[in-house]
Amino acid sequence: MSNKNYYEILGVNSNASDSEIKSAFKKQAIKYHPDRNKGNAEAEKKFKEINEAYQVLSDANKRASYDRVGHDAYTKGASYGSSSSGGFEGFDMDFDLGDIFSSFFTGGFGGGKTKRGPKPGEDLEYRLTLTFDEAVFGCTKDIFIKRKDRCGVCSGTGSKAGTDKTTCDKCHGSGQIKVQRNTPFGSMVSMTTCSKCSGAGKINLNPCVNCRGNGKVNAEKKITIDIPRGIDTGQVISMRGEGEVGDLGAPSGDLYITINVMNSNKFKRKGNDVFTDHHIPIWLAILGGESVIETLDGEYKINIKEGTQSGTVQVLKGKGVHKVNSNFRGEHHVNIIVDIPSIHNESQRQAVEMLKETYAGNKEYFSEKKQENKKKGFKKFFSF
Repeated sequence: MSNKNYYEILGVNSNASDSEIKSAFKKQAIKYHPDRNKGNAEAEKKFKEINEAYQVLSDANKRASYDRVGHDAYTKGASYGSSSSGGFEGFDMDFDLGDIFSSFFTGGFGGGKTKRGPKPGEDLEYRLTLTFDEAVFGCTKDIFIKRKDRCGVCSGTGSKAGTDKTTCDKCHGSGQIKVQRNTPFGSMVSMTTCSKCSGAGKINLNPCVNCRGNGKVNAEKKITIDIPRGIDTGQVISMRGEGEVGDLGAPSGDLYITINVMNSNKFKRKGNDVFTDHHIPIWLAILGGESVIETLDGEYKINIKEGTQSGTVQVLKGKGVHKVNSNFRGEHHVNIIVDIPSIHNESQRQAVEMLKETYAGNKEYFSEKKQENKKKGFKKFFSF
């Protein structure tokens, strides 16, 4: 038990009225009830403490005795509850939190509850895998889903043709019955779903043979999906009303399609941007020029500057993936990789030695004419 006295546990002062104590307990009970804190040992302990405090302070005689002798003396000599039960004797700890709310806010007789109506259909989930191109450019896909559909024989009523369901004799058509239970709030009368008719208010004495009275049958349906361009892994397409059929008079559930996109051998994608590696020969990296790359739109020429190094990235704006339902496009990031060739003969070795001499041995540049001749020979060597 906590070292706090009962008033502190409920959060009220020692002069609190009965209604204030009851109100404080109600708030604490709802907050720490085991139904709201499954597996939380600390919350369960707290709930027992506030229940113990309320059992004393809500009883005029017990409260007077408690106020007279004090917390320590009272808890040592009290006989209203054992340590094993925590003061729960005579109380139904399985009471529904819904009963608490209905009891306090609808006059204590569940007057706010109504008969259960037709149950809507269940939502369905489907995982759809797309190729890289299908996701980037959009497409149309056909899928087949298994679900509950309305019975065609009884049109979803669940009864044989020409027959009708009869009123439940246990709840008399209300779908609910009154139940009286003892709770920490005292004796409570609440409404609960009728077990005989499951809250429907009626019983099917002449069930349809085709659906066995369920009004629904197992079926497989082909559904055509329009995949928008730019969709990516993890995004979800929702299709209203394509889930399982609901009870007669209730809407069908929805279908949620989760997208998974396969990788591409050419492009890497991150959001609306794409990334590629582009290999160029060493002579193009040194001398500069144009090079053709492959983009999402096809071949595209990029300019290679003189002295381009491996790891240089060119960013092509508007060449990435479309944003879903938008004309905005991401970027294409081109990572330049300079290929270094192997030497296969003496003339190639001499050309490399000449290049080494030019850049490593001489501080002065060649004359314009000599430099141009060197470039031509160098380009010829590296274009094999």
